[in-house]
Amino acid sequence: MPELTDSRLARPDGQAQAFQVVVGTADLLEGPDATARVATQALFGEIVDVFGHQSDYAKVRSRRDHYVGWMKASDLSQEVAEPTHKISALRTFAYAAPDLKAPVQCVLSRGALLSPTATEGQYVQSAAGWLHTHHVAPLDTLEADPVAVAETYLHTPYRWGGRDSLGIDCTGLTQQAFEATGVLLPRDSDMQYAWAGDEIVDWKVSGALKRGDLVFWKGHVGIMTDAHHLLHANAWHMAVAREPLDQAITRIKTYYAEPIGARRIHVSSKSGITPVWKTGA
Repeated sequence: MPELTDSRLARPDGQAQAFQVVVGTADLLEGPDATARVATQALFGEIVDVFGHQSDYAKVRSRRDHYVGWMKASDLSQEVAEPTHKISALRTFAYAAPDLKAPVQCVLSRGALLSPTATEGQYVQSAAGWLHTHHVAPLDTLEADPVAVAETYLHTPYRWGGRDSLGIDCTGLTQQAFEATGVLLPRDSDMQYAWAGDEIVDWKVSGALKRGDLVFWKGHVGIMTDAHHLLHANAWHMAVAREPLDQAITRIKTYYAEPIGARRIHVSSKSGITPVWKTGA
């Protein structure tokens, strides 16, 4: 069972200074080294607390989900603008000018955060560049169905630690899907299994699961699209794929293990609420 003192989440020692991500996606690494494994990612506009530097890297803790690791210092800015908007499309371009024929300065994925400074025609200006208004929404604009959001990532390549539209892992997918509805999930599957939603005791009974339920293995999670089908980012398909749950269970248990349980998140009651796991640190 994970604890809030887990090294993945525990606030580092020392004084923190706020910085903001200024690239489309910033890798959060397990160490201050280009060869270190990616633990997760932060999207454009997300704010992190920096606790120190080593070489070209900053020791950070994400304000979004409290994950701790190392980021390239060059991916961060000391100038912090409080976000008011977000990217609502799966992926979009930030242009050098308010013109779809202008050079692309940056690629942003769903959930990237913005502080628009100007509007011209159908474009808004941000630190990333000019973005089409069809792909930008106020922060309080929420989706109703996390599964519909997750389905937009179908066929996205699998990437360990990924959270964006170019590469995503299992918990990155569930995080992005539920955050679009206003429900923040912790980053890793053991944390989501311990802290997200309510246990479905009879989940193995035929028909007990429903759209939006999460099914967990040790180290893996997927979201049900209906009572019998699972959508998950997985290394077997090396992509986000939808398949019958029974098929996934049979395949995974032959080389790994059987599921450990399932949980149900009631979006209507959890949306906009600061989760307990985030309140104490």
